[in-house]
Amino acid sequence: MTLTLRSSSSLIKTSTLRSPSSLINLKDTKTHKTPEDFTGTISYAPLRQACRLRVKNSSHDSQLLHERAALFSDGIEFKGETLHALSNNLTMGSSVPVFVMLPLDTVSMGGSLNKPRALNASLMALKSAGVEGVMVDAWWGLVEKDGPLKYNWEGYVELVNMVQKHGLKIQVVMSFHQCGGNVGDSCSIPLPPWVLEEIRKDPDLVYTDKSGRRNPEYISLGCDSLPVLRGRTPIQVYSDYMASFREKFKDYLGGVIVEIQVGMGPCGELRYPSYPESNGTWRFPGIGEFQCYDKYMRASLKASAIDNRKQEWGESGPHNGGHYNQFPEDTGFFKREGTWNTEYGNFFLDWYSTKLLEHGDHILAAAEGIFRGTGAKLSGKVAGIHWHYKTRSHAAELTAGYYNTRNRDGYLPIAQMLGRRGVVLNFTCMEMKDEQQPGSAGCSPESLVRQVKRATQISRTELAGENALERYDEAAFQQVLATSRADSGNGLSAFTYLRMNKRLFEGQNWRHFVDFVKSMSQGGRKTWLSEHDSGHSDLYVGFVHDKSQKSKVAVVV
Repeated sequence: MTLTLRSSSSLIKTSTLRSPSSLINLKDTKTHKTPEDFTGTISYAPLRQACRLRVKNSSHDSQLLHERAALFSDGIEFKGETLHALSNNLTMGSSVPVFVMLPLDTVSMGGSLNKPRALNASLMALKSAGVEGVMVDAWWGLVEKDGPLKYNWEGYVELVNMVQKHGLKIQVVMSFHQCGGNVGDSCSIPLPPWVLEEIRKDPDLVYTDKSGRRNPEYISLGCDSLPVLRGRTPIQVYSDYMASFREKFKDYLGGVIVEIQVGMGPCGELRYPSYPESNGTWRFPGIGEFQCYDKYMRASLKASAIDNRKQEWGESGPHNGGHYNQFPEDTGFFKREGTWNTEYGNFFLDWYSTKLLEHGDHILAAAEGIFRGTGAKLSGKVAGIHWHYKTRSHAAELTAGYYNTRNRDGYLPIAQMLGRRGVVLNFTCMEMKDEQQPGSAGCSPESLVRQVKRATQISRTELAGENALERYDEAAFQQVLATSRADSGNGLSAFTYLRMNKRLFEGQNWRHFVDFVKSMSQGGRKTWLSEHDSGHSDLYVGFVHDKSQKSKVAVVV
């Protein structure tokens, strides 16, 4: 498609252009607009001779234009960016694809897409920014809510088709946990009603702390191999769910669906729910509590103690482990010369962390068999628990199930387990810097990320990353750029940004994000803006000579 712009004077009137997706406006910093509100015009610099704007013509572009036309007919327009000179100082490197997490409630409780028009416009904007794709939670509590083996994937089918139309890819999370009660949870999606009914009958099906407080976020791994869910084990239930997904989306796997992230715990992470925020139970930077007091976990602990000829060690978890909001030095177990560094401490922590590893391995073994040959990657998420990292015991990591101390590497066994299954290790807190954390909390997210990068390098496990908290500032993006490089262990194979919402599309935030995506495409190296880019959008339209027509051609890049 060719648009011809002609002028007989040095000034050209402002025109409206609704075609190239890469010309979405990034300049509005005073108003807070969502994808439903984009309106306005595109301004052109003065030209002295005839020129034409050449937009790449392909069936894909035609489809995009068709989609835009539908949006515009519904009153949705996009405000264009001022044309800029073409930058020629880009640094080449290995591209790190960027994905964006979709809202938690992208699919409604009724099983349909929430706000499809706004979502369609948002996907168009993300495509224009150079984003590789999006990530979505496929909630167990939505898909299998009508009863065992009764699956409703229709909302996700609609989403995958929409993503495909925009030329994007999608990562799908098998979310076997509840939504609600943790950082960033903006909605409530409990476990399936029939599962909650079984939990009411047997409260020990969920994780329990030493005070008897039950956590309904996720089924306790203590009953992984027991037929407690209407004749099926939890591992069988998860496997049947994944097999149903594979069958429903078999024509998309390895194409538009490039990755399946397998949920293995609360927030989809391989960990215990040791720091629950619901009802004010835990507050940062508390050490959390061990979650091993349901009858199934207690039975496993007792059996392990008997095997080690220390029957008394199997009666309960540590009696001196403290409470959720204490600091390590406030407890007998986690203090500098505490119980964690004794024979008993080693026994308990080894059992506790090994149970978590085995849980992850059992689920991933099932996923590996189900998705083998589909062309889709598998990934598993590990939490970035960076508080009290500078202490000897690493208390907050220990209660979550990561046996990582001053004397022991707790992330190498996790990386090795994932690597054996060919699973990508997806790690959080990639955006954090030590200097941004409270000094009293002993935080070191940078050291933690370096340790995980080294572990994945040693185990030859692929590493991907996420930001732990919603961040829109340039400093956070710069930190991700720094950690994405392979100068201290593995570099990142991909990065998933948390999360798409109205704030992301605000002027300054959007500019930072577009700049970040472009820099990641250059291998995690900062892309300096052209001096002509007064809007700092980092989207360029430059003029090149067209000898055959003795004119200049504006090329969108």
